[in-house]
Amino acid sequence: MKRFAFKMHLKKGCEKEYAKRHAAIWPEQMIKDQGVSDYSIFWDKDTNLLFAIQKCDKDTNSQDTTHVDPITQRWWDMMADIMEVNPDNSPVSIPLEELFHMD
Repeated sequence: MKRFAFKMHLKKGCEKEYAKRHAAIWPEQMIKDQGVSDYSIFWDKDTNLLFAIQKCDKDTNSQDTTHVDPITQRWWDMMADIMEVNPDNSPVSIPLEELFHMD
């Protein structure tokens, strides 16, 4: 099991909407089928940065844009108005290097 951490940028003033959309995440979201589990997103109120960490049991992660299923693409499209995104509406995400871990 591999851990993957990354940061994303939330647009100013969109904090409540971001939380609202995640509270009502679609039941058909198949992120677990992609091998992603134990996924958390944290919000830094001072910078509006989102910090995410997830466990992946495959060589991919939720930010992988090479094999995007239609449900994930629809999610990205829905979130594009409140986050910084790439031309395909995937979130601009910056991988973070793990420097320390303790179980």
